[in-house]
Amino acid sequence: MNIAFFLLPKNEVAYLTEQFTLRQALEKMEYHRYTSIPILNKEGKYVGTITEGDILWFFKNTANLSLENAHRHFISEVPIQRPNQSVRIDANMEDLISLAKVQNFVPIVDDLDNFIGIVRRSDIIEYCASKMLF
Repeated sequence: MNIAFFLLPKNEVAYLTEQFTLRQALEKMEYHRYTSIPILNKEGKYVGTITEGDILWFFKNTANLSLENAHRHFISEVPIQRPNQSVRIDANMEDLISLAKVQNFVPIVDDLDNFIGIVRRSDIIEYCASKMLF
């Protein structure tokens, strides 16, 4: 099966760029109620996924960092503890499923490594469940 069937396109995905401040990232994650969100560089390439845990540990380990001054720090400063791997749009389902076992979503890139969207783990599970019922 083609993984493009499961693709949630970039224009429907909440994401951050490396230029976002820590405060902006927190506000976007809170607004969408996400625990993790993809990060793109200014060229639109996928660079990683930031999680609530990454932000929490950054707050804990950075002296004098608070919500009041979080606008002075960029998400590019935050160390990513568990990097989410991306796959190319032409990858096979086995690659997608093996990543979806350990990631809430799998970032999808094109042949030039441009971010084009995500595949959510819940969509894969839903598809597999529908196949099991028949």
